Amino acid sequence: MWDETINVHDVKEIRTKTTTYLGVGAIAKMPSIANSLRARGVNQVLCVTGGHSYRLTGAWDHVASACKAEGIGITLYDKVTPNPTTDTVDEAARLGRETGAQAVIAIGGGSPIDAGKSAAVMLANPGHTAEELYTGAFVPEKAAPIVVVNLTHGTGSEVNRFAVATITSQNYKPAIAYDCLYPLFSIDDPGLMTKLSPAQTRFVSIDAVNHVVEAATALTANPLSELLAGETIRLVAAWLPKALADPADLRARYCLAYAAMIAGTAFDNGMLHITHALEHPLSAVKPELAHGLGLAMILPAVVAECYPARPATLSSILAPLAPGLSGKPEEAQRAAKEVEQWLASVGVADKLADQGFGEADIERLCDLVEQTPSLASLLSLAPAPCPREHVAAIYRASLRPMR
Repeated sequence: MWDETINVHDVKEIRTKTTTYLGVGAIAKMPSIANSLRARGVNQVLCVTGGHSYRLTGAWDHVASACKAEGIGITLYDKVTPNPTTDTVDEAARLGRETGAQAVIAIGGGSPIDAGKSAAVMLANPGHTAEELYTGAFVPEKAAPIVVVNLTHGTGSEVNRFAVATITSQNYKPAIAYDCLYPLFSIDDPGLMTKLSPAQTRFVSIDAVNHVVEAATALTANPLSELLAGETIRLVAAWLPKALADPADLRARYCLAYAAMIAGTAFDNGMLHITHALEHPLSAVKPELAHGLGLAMILPAVVAECYPARPATLSSILAPLAPGLSGKPEEAQRAAKEVEQWLASVGVADKLADQGFGEADIERLCDLVEQTPSLASLLSLAPAPCPREHVAAIYRASLRPMR
């Protein structure tokens, strides 16, 4: 297959709604991106990031140097945490307004990217708050230009119109999707991803798998989302073990970055449904919970729920994880069990009980699924109706390993 022979150092330009530079050394495209921003009249940018990886990878040095060469001032906001909040978005946007930022550069994984996208909306829509954005109190039609330097291979947020933030006062973690959230440019440089920890490597890759399981089976699925789903899962199954065995394996990181990118495109087309609708309350209640781990813990039960409605699709796309499925509805439990076994084989065996959730939490989680803005809409796209009792059953089945 192509992934065994492609020159990973040959940076490719991939165009969706976003122009993405994929390949080892893609960060060297920052000067041309900065030049494009300057040509748009941008002379001040807000850089949204968090943690330490933006400096440790050298990404910040490239961004700062490219902006300086073009005479673009840069204001750094580096307080984004995993599972970002609307308060963080407001704080970043406030800093950007104070310094006259006209564009946003996000450096990091899904959390900084989503926070950066959201801050770009706030910069272009003064007088509104991030909570208003995430509760649907206003619908944005514009955002400041967005550039993404992606440091993980999972969310796909670098190529799509989605963003997520938690409203901490209510434990709500809604998703938004607006055309103005598409980045202008994104960089997927595998050389910036080799320092991901083993846990991060697992969780972000599992996020990509979840994206396509949902995108291929939603009521809104289309031939493109199904096509991309099969390739995403094939790549993750083949290359995640290699990235775990050798974190510096650039081919493995390249293939996982590409898998995550096409998974982001897949759910931009096919949308998401049950797994994400049920995970968001988990990481809203426990912000320290990695999104990919939350998804992994409930994915087998979601496969069991969806398989009877989409047996042919799921047997096809899950073949690298669960070989031998014939596409019969009665295989649902077998498919779910094999997915659970695959997750364990890549080091993710935790279930909800291992992360402190119990039977007593299920009703509250079900309430959050019903009450959080956008999550009911996600559930409405499930391949079969998923009423409250089914949601509760999925959470319950995910407390411990399947029998």
